[in-house]
Order: sequence, then structure tokens, then C-alpha cells
Amino acid sequence: MDTFFYNKIAGAVLFSVLMVMVVRLFAGFIYSSPLPDKPGYKVEVAQAGQGEEKPEQAAPEEVVSLAALMAAADVERGAKVARTCAACHTFNSGGANKIGPNLFAVLGKKMGGVAGFSYSDALLKMASEGGTWGYEELAAFLAKPKQFMPGTKMTFPGVKKPKDRADLLAYLRSLGSSSVPLPEE
Repeated sequence: MDTFFYNKIAGAVLFSVLMVMVVRLFAGFIYSSPLPDKPGYKVEVAQAGQGEEKPEQAAPEEVVSLAALMAAADVERGAKVARTCAACHTFNSGGANKIGPNLFAVLGKKMGGVAGFSYSDALLKMASEGGTWGYEELAAFLAKPKQFMPGTKMTFPGVKKPKDRADLLAYLRSLGSSSVPLPEE
């Protein structure tokens, strides 16, 4: 092979690079968009009390007392709701603690009363103030644990529906807490 062959290869490579650069330059002219004067997006936010029309406010939800919910609660539905709790808690008599304490006979029990479980400081503080797990306390805790007890270790977001909470409380009552009287109006 002579040097002319290598010159042809070098020329083809250089020509290809030059063509790529030229195509890129023309494509930049064809598909270019003007740059904004000031980078970013303008977001229109209406101030409180200002705006064109106020949306219709939803009617306030009817608040049903815990006593009425508990009177209509279903233990079997509560057992189904408790399946989400079973990842962290046990429900049988003498059951082992998991991530959370055993919940057998929890109604009427002193807060922080399960032996051998490492409770959060927030729960221990409530326990030192004489806190017990009654219907109202459990319902509030199950609704929003972090709101009821800031600093709790429980990461569960809560049981949203009041009917589901009442069913769960009825199930917990059936587990060794049936002597705890139902809440009254």
C-alpha cells in the first residue's frame, strides 16, 4: 500500500467531520429558539381575598360520634382492617412484639404497658401522665398517629375512614378487652 491510500482515508475522515459540523450549524439556525430576557417561568398566584370567583366550598362533613360508630361497628370488618396492622403488630394473647407492641387487650391498658417493648419518648411521656388506651385515645391515635402524639415512632399514616377506625376498635375490643364498656353519647 502506498501513501496515497492513507491520504484518501484521512481525507474521508476529515470530510465526514466537516460535514457533521456543517449540518449541526445549519440545524442550529433552522431549529433555534430565542432565549428569554429573564430565565424562569412566571407563575400567577392569586392573593387571599382576590381572584375572579371563589370556588364553592364543600359542605362540612357530618360528624358522627364515636359512640354511634361503635354501636354499628363490625368485628369481622375490623379484623380485615387489622391486616394492615399485622405487618408491625401481633394480636394474640402473649404474642411477641414485632416492630410495634402486641395489641392483645390493649383497650383500657396503660399506655406503654407492654413489657419488653422500647417505646418512644413521646409515648412514655403520655404514660407518665397517666395515659390509658381508651376508645377516644385509640381513635385519635389511629386517625393520625403523628398528630395525636408528636414524636411517636409509629410511621403508619393512619386509618382515614371513621367507620374503619370504629370497626378496628371493635375488633381490638374483642381481643381480651370486652370488659371495657363501650363509649356513651
